[in-house]
Amino acid sequence: MLKPTSRLAVALSSATLLGALLAGCSSDNVSCGLDQCSVSIDRQTNASASFLGVEAKFLSADADTVTLEVAGEQISLTKGQQAVEVAGLQVSLDSVTSDKIGLEVARA
Repeated sequence: MLKPTSRLAVALSSATLLGALLAGCSSDNVSCGLDQCSVSIDRQTNASASFLGVEAKFLSADADTVTLEVAGEQISLTKGQQAVEVAGLQVSLDSVTSDKIGLEVARA
């Protein structure tokens, strides 16, 4: 049986680990697992989202193609296209609507 101080130490360690795992996502429009995220970014000037230690900024979009700045690099994504590698991440375009874009991001 663990002493109360040992239980507290275990609980704090578990909470710290859980916090570190969830820290990969820092926006309300981001849903992350351990090594991948689903990201929704408003389709407007200056819209952005942070995930897995990088920031993605919306630049432009048409019906099937989106241009973003991810970790300081400009990339273009086309719906249905294979993921693009940038900053150690695989980024792919999941959806484009009149007001939002959806991305799938995974560690490379």
